[in-house]
Amino acid sequence: MAGELDSCKLLSGLLSGLAQKDFHGHPGITEELLRSQLYPEVPPEEFRPFLAKMRGILKSIASADMDFNQLEAFLTAQTKKQGGITSDQAAVISKFWKSHKTKIRESLINQSRWDSGLRSLSWRVDGKSQSRHSAQIHTPVAIMELEIGKSGQESEFLCLEFDEAKVNQVLKKLSEVEESISTLMQPAS
Repeated sequence: MAGELDSCKLLSGLLSGLAQKDFHGHPGITEELLRSQLYPEVPPEEFRPFLAKMRGILKSIASADMDFNQLEAFLTAQTKKQGGITSDQAAVISKFWKSHKTKIRESLINQSRWDSGLRSLSWRVDGKSQSRHSAQIHTPVAIMELEIGKSGQESEFLCLEFDEAKVNQVLKKLSEVEESISTLMQPAS
């Protein structure tokens, strides 16, 4: 079994399957599917502990959002641990994390978000073509469209219309926010 489990391609496939199931929410990927596709010769009672070990390592790395120095230290400790991993397995895990870190991190962030987020923002300036008061016709208006939604759900769209006075108010508030951030970012004396 050890020779089969050490295979780089098989372990990489197993890690990809675990990431798809645990981080990207693909329910069709089961323990049995992973075993039958990647390690058909390994009995389930031997495969289960190996799968649990790899899942635990991957979840530890992902939950700590390890950078590459932390990852190397963690994997080195795992290779020295009784019942840990081999140095070949550590190399495969390291390579896997380096290529999948961003996607896994984004998925974890999306899963932990409770409220809707801003997906996109677009704006334009138009001339008003209709109004109750003829003096307002052909005055410039700013139109802002916001796309709001949660990952995996349909978006909602919000359309806002601003006249010149409202645009100036928004710009003033943004300046105040910018000043506040600048004040907070200055080092303490």
